[in-house]
Amino acid sequence: MRVLVTGAAGFIGYHTAKALVARGDEVIGLDNVNDYYDVRLKEARLAQLTPSKTFRLERVDLADRAGMERVFRQAKPERVVHLAAQAGVRYGATNPHAYADSNLTGFLNVLEGCRHGSVEHLVYASSSSVYGANTTMPFAVNQAVDHPVSLYAATKKANELMAHSYAHLYRLPVTGLRFFTVYGPWGRPDMSPIVFASRIAAGQPIDVFNHGRHRRDFTYIDDIVEGVVRVLDRAAEPDPQWSGAKPDPASSSAPYRLYNIGNNQPVELMHFIACLEKELGRTAQKRFLPMQPGDVPDTYADIEALAADVGFRPSTPIEVGIERFVTWFKGYYGHN
Repeated sequence: MRVLVTGAAGFIGYHTAKALVARGDEVIGLDNVNDYYDVRLKEARLAQLTPSKTFRLERVDLADRAGMERVFRQAKPERVVHLAAQAGVRYGATNPHAYADSNLTGFLNVLEGCRHGSVEHLVYASSSSVYGANTTMPFAVNQAVDHPVSLYAATKKANELMAHSYAHLYRLPVTGLRFFTVYGPWGRPDMSPIVFASRIAAGQPIDVFNHGRHRRDFTYIDDIVEGVVRVLDRAAEPDPQWSGAKPDPASSSAPYRLYNIGNNQPVELMHFIACLEKELGRTAQKRFLPMQPGDVPDTYADIEALAADVGFRPSTPIEVGIERFVTWFKGYYGHN
């Protein structure tokens, strides 16, 4: 297939583009390679992709309407994996317009490109953050998600609503994937695995929020990518059982689906840190702090819908994933 992957210089986008190229697809990567975090890491990821004759990169901003129209017109993608976004829960407290530009205007430009380009299937990244103030565990896609606790989460919920409107109005097949705390090699340096590993390796203290009582459904990157690719190959279809009298948020009479992709095994933050300490061979100095605004105490994915529809369950244990992550971390950052 000819697949457009937005956010191709990003963590999940890079791994997804790499997997699609490896199986023989033609991949058009799109990324503005901004400086939200270290551009050198983004360029290093791209350097892994560019030698392939079936990959090319378009350096375009999602919010650039004319640029996005040109990419869709020239690339003519059959399917689209939309992973680009302004990420980060706490960044929105001081930079709200970045979220509106990328996650709202940018997503609209993607939807319009898919609509006018007769794209066969749009798969886009949502987030476990949409569950917000919900405390019913595990989080299931048929639960209401009406109480976001961060602007990032609110924009992701908005994406789900926008996607449904296009599925309904234009019969565009769309599938949203709610990712749960993705980690692994080539991860984002603003997320806890690299933040913690860097400080532990340097003998510096780490900030442990919520006094270490967080639980996260840490999901290894290879599991995320397999889920993305399997879903991409199965275009969303209308649910014949869907009823407006009892509307299921995860499906529709339109070609629309939502899935969680999580490891389905929440891990306590202190165990996550212990795994890092073991692989790094160092004990972390821990500075225990209260929970940060916009954060949630626990995440836990119900993945039954994903397993039933595409036959896949993430399965990489945290101990195995952390070992692989630390091996990459030591090699990339030069820690022995």
